[in-house]
Amino acid sequence: MSEIVIVAGVRTPIGRFQGGLSGLTACQLGSIALKEVLARAGLESVDEVIMGNVVSAGLGQNPARQAAIGAGIPVDVPSFTIN
Repeated sequence: MSEIVIVAGVRTPIGRFQGGLSGLTACQLGSIALKEVLARAGLESVDEVIMGNVVSAGLGQNPARQAAIGAGIPVDVPSFTIN
């Protein structure tokens, strides 16, 4: 890859303790955000997924990977999380 392009930016919604989003994990919210990025940008394929996450306790390994798979991005696409 010789050129890096950021095509869109989307963030997860900000909830409150035991609020309407409490039934979703951070990785599920990330999947929703990734789906929206793909929709806004009109992309059909992705070369790499890079996501940021502030508090990753209890999320398992590589939340970006989990979110990417949940968004329907193929498993052969590299994904990594930045703390």
